[in-house]
Amino acid sequence: MKFATKAIHAGVEPDPSTGAIMTPIFQTSTFAQPAVGQNKGFEYARSSNPTRQALEKSFAALENAKHGFAFSSGMAATDTIMKLLKPNDEVICGQDIYGGSYRLFVKVYEEIGIKFHFIDMQNEEIVKNTINSNSKMIWIETPSNPLLQIVDIEKIIKIAKENNLISVVDNTFATPYLQNPITMGADIAMHSATKYLGGHSDVVMGALMLNNDELAEKIYFIQKSCGAVPSPFDCFLMLRGIKTLPLRVDASCKNAIKIADFLVSHEKVENVYYAGLTTHKGHNIAQKQMRQFGGMISFDLKQDTQANAYKFLENINVFALAESLGGVESLACYPAMMTHASIPIEKRHEIGITDSLVRLSIGCEDVDDLIEDLEQALMKITFQKI
Repeated sequence: MKFATKAIHAGVEPDPSTGAIMTPIFQTSTFAQPAVGQNKGFEYARSSNPTRQALEKSFAALENAKHGFAFSSGMAATDTIMKLLKPNDEVICGQDIYGGSYRLFVKVYEEIGIKFHFIDMQNEEIVKNTINSNSKMIWIETPSNPLLQIVDIEKIIKIAKENNLISVVDNTFATPYLQNPITMGADIAMHSATKYLGGHSDVVMGALMLNNDELAEKIYFIQKSCGAVPSPFDCFLMLRGIKTLPLRVDASCKNAIKIADFLVSHEKVENVYYAGLTTHKGHNIAQKQMRQFGGMISFDLKQDTQANAYKFLENINVFALAESLGGVESLACYPAMMTHASIPIEKRHEIGITDSLVRLSIGCEDVDDLIEDLEQALMKITFQKI
């Protein structure tokens, strides 16, 4: 199946009892068994549920994977991956990653003896030089959050395989529609499905997709044992959202490139981070491994102050000031005080998360309305004379 067909049909079959086109919401916590040790494929809803099973088949198909797993949030999916590790193991990951991942790694897993190296993942030599005998995993996030850095997935995965490391790709920003890490050789693809996969800002969920049977068995054991699973109703909403994923992402990408061009030429904007721009450091790599450049854009103001960022964000109207991303509606976020507040200010500045950085999630509205909204909000900023 081509992607648009998979998005609509993979994992979803008409209900055999009624012919219902949509997978029913099996809102039950347990399942009657004909006899001890016998069941109809389901025992207890934490272990499995027919609605979740359909979704997990869909997840797997989207990433061209053999196994798919659904979790109660993107962080629950990330946490499950970390539970594959043991004290004294080490993980190599990008210095520019989602703040929630950074917080989990540093505040939870470093406390129990797992070490994390936050490096420039765009530099292969730095990656190679960071690996040691305790290294067990490489965590790739591309495009990265919030600076939209592009990591060459195939090259980093080659390094991982040469050193017998588990390779994980957070594919949330790109979506399976634009980029497929499993096809490029990654061991695990991770998604905050809350974002583009759901697409309507009405469900929180995480997803893992992979081919390796042994890893899949371990992940299922953790999923079942720890219980961070989504409800049947949330699974139904996610199945509904996935059906329009290609349409929504196409619209976001089309809008994003026009908005990036607008921001580049604006007198009050300093840096625009969007891989679709030929001036972006990772443009050629993104062109190689992505089908389009995505719907996420970040930018700095020419006068880099928190006050200027606040002034801009106070005056947007069509864009909503909110965390999260990937929905049909456009959102604006202030990483320094929202998504990446858990990262110390010195570290934020060191990696390029400035006091005026704004992250935009471009939705499916009319692009002229979005540009007009950005323009009027930018014009409300009055730069101080220096």
